[in-house]
Amino acid sequence: MKTNTLWYKEFWPWFLIALPSTVVIACLITVILCNKNPISLVAEDHYKKGKGINQDLSRLKEAQALSISASLSMSDKMAVISLNKGDLKHYPSLFITFQHRTLPNKDIEQWVTADAEGRYRVTINADLIGPWYIKIMPFDKVWALQGRTHFPSSGPLLFNAPSSPSPVSFS
Repeated sequence: MKTNTLWYKEFWPWFLIALPSTVVIACLITVILCNKNPISLVAEDHYKKGKGINQDLSRLKEAQALSISASLSMSDKMAVISLNKGDLKHYPSLFITFQHRTLPNKDIEQWVTADAEGRYRVTINADLIGPWYIKIMPFDKVWALQGRTHFPSSGPLLFNAPSSPSPVSFS
């Protein structure tokens, strides 16, 4: 003869409660993660950014015409940029941008000036891991050098003014 047991002592009611509870908890975790890390892949002012690409291409061509190139080497928390100034008379102040591909809150922008040896030093407070887009421009924004890389990298990264208007890609 079977005795009646209380429902909370049975397996099946708890199993049936656990299934929707798991989904509710997973949804709450997803909402919390989305609020902490907003998605910003699509720009709201995409038309203006598209027009800006043409200016960037002319800046790359200007760097090529001036025979400007650069190399970037990384040490612990320091990026050192050696600029081959080509036809420039002096080493200009540079605006260096490190942009993460998908996380804009990790972007680094800094104005730097050359030291006595013609090297530019950028202090990096965060770890550079993953894919990055690097752009180098002078204060007057006449020319630009740019490229993509994946950190950590071994050896210096070279920024040559491209013969075609596409960005330089590093391996």
